[in-house]
Amino acid sequence: VLASFGHVRDLPTKDGSVRPDEDFAMEYVVEADSKRRLNDIAASLKGCKILYLATDPDREGEAISWHVVEALRESKKLPKGIEVKRVTFTEITKKAILHAIENPRDIDMDLVNAQQARRALDYLVGFSVSPILWRKLPGARSAGRVQSVALRLICERDAEIERFITQEYWDISAE
Repeated sequence: VLASFGHVRDLPTKDGSVRPDEDFAMEYVVEADSKRRLNDIAASLKGCKILYLATDPDREGEAISWHVVEALRESKKLPKGIEVKRVTFTEITKKAILHAIENPRDIDMDLVNAQQARRALDYLVGFSVSPILWRKLPGARSAGRVQSVALRLICERDAEIERFITQEYWDISAE
């Protein structure tokens, strides 16, 4: 049993890490601490048939599992033929863990995509809003990840409603 200690890959803060014009392609990097953890995981896989991923059972945990696998694949450290399985449990008891291992599943890409969408919005909106917040409200930490994006979407929709010009129109159908 080895820990990833959270996310093993993240978006670098440089411009272009999320590319909306390329179907929101995202460029990830692996930090030095995470490289060591991934190397430890890769070394432990020698001779194994199954890699069990047991990160938290939410979208962040699902994404961490996916990032571990993707980082191992990209670095060519995931042994060929190894089966990758996802296990989840909500209590740390022998019974719960054995039940999870007896009932593994694949990584849930819907949860991974949900986390990636949140992360992309955080990068595209939150990173630009936080510096403004720091200047206007000294002591503020950062713009909320989802809150900033939701506020922007609401403001854009409100502006769209304000710009709307009503026009009379008619639909006529005939046979």
